[in-house]
Amino acid sequence: MSDGRLKHLRFPVEVPLTPHPSPLTHHPSPITHYPSPVPRTFLAIFDRLLAVHGPQHWWPGETPFEVMVGAILTQNTAWSNVERAIARLKGQGALDPERLLAAAPATVADWIRSAGYFNVKARRLRNFCHWYLGQGGYDALARRETGALRRDLLSVNGVGPETADDILLYAFERPVFVIDAYTRRLFSRLGLCAPDAGYEPLRATLERGLAHELARARGAGRKAWKRDCVPLYNEYHALIVAHAKRSCRTRPQCRDCCLAGVCPGRR
Repeated sequence: MSDGRLKHLRFPVEVPLTPHPSPLTHHPSPITHYPSPVPRTFLAIFDRLLAVHGPQHWWPGETPFEVMVGAILTQNTAWSNVERAIARLKGQGALDPERLLAAAPATVADWIRSAGYFNVKARRLRNFCHWYLGQGGYDALARRETGALRRDLLSVNGVGPETADDILLYAFERPVFVIDAYTRRLFSRLGLCAPDAGYEPLRATLERGLAHELARARGAGRKAWKRDCVPLYNEYHALIVAHAKRSCRTRPQCRDCCLAGVCPGRR
């Protein structure tokens, strides 16, 4: 995604949100590096994260199929491990659904060993390839409506909601917000969702909230904000991951957090 595409997505517009109690004890502390507060809205939070962390250039992948493979391999492991596995697949000329199915399961497991749980992931990857080719490949799947495509992805053994949404957003460029543990941690500490919010309720909250704020900020209709949501969701999810690794950790580093001024759970 180019910086030019991101520039027009900055809309710090204040829209009231229903607060939730933060899971952290509130201990007011001085904000070291970011004295200017931002409105506690989804777009304003995006604005601040983008200003501090910069564009993340997600998803790293040269083809849609590589993105899909990465989405499966990244389950329960660090991305650096996935990168090594994908490099091994490329080195074997195996980053291809037909090639993966032609190889023995043990061989596929060896190729992706660095991603961890390699026997389980080899089965999941082969299940996905069977389904992918049986459905006609990328072009056929790309013609499906987003809701139907999501249901079909979730029918594949080993593909859960987060993996399906990774594939939808980053491989098919559909307006679906990806939820992970980092997302729940950040927004629950900001008081914008319950700490135990389920995947689907939290996804719906974020998608509705962002759509509402986009529509107000742009004065645009449904089609316009739907178009804007794809690059926005893409960058937002990546920024949440970057921020959670840098500041909003399991043990939060609040003094270095660019959102501390609006976080009721800061320490």
